[in-house]
Amino acid sequence: MAWVFLVVAGLFEMFGVAMINRLNKHRNLLSFALLFLGFGASFLFLSLAMKSLPMGTAYAVWTGIGASGGAILGMLLYGEAKDWRRIICIIMILGAAVGLKLIA
Repeated sequence: MAWVFLVVAGLFEMFGVAMINRLNKHRNLLSFALLFLGFGASFLFLSLAMKSLPMGTAYAVWTGIGASGGAILGMLLYGEAKDWRRIICIIMILGAAVGLKLIA
């Protein structure tokens, strides 16, 4: 169950990152509430995952999901460059996260 919590934490991290962009465009209470909800849920699920996963592994996987997911969201939703080198880097980040899961 810890790995499910960790993936959910990473997805909420991605949501929180997207809400930072929303808050920068729309300075209103809803944007702030969504930002707070996204990162709050992310930390909640990360803490649940860390009850049984090693801290270093959990944090690295969570960060990897958030960083690569944020980059993917930027490419899909916000018109950021879809250069093949960026995609290779994202694949390397996700590969490292999978590698940590296989080792832990």
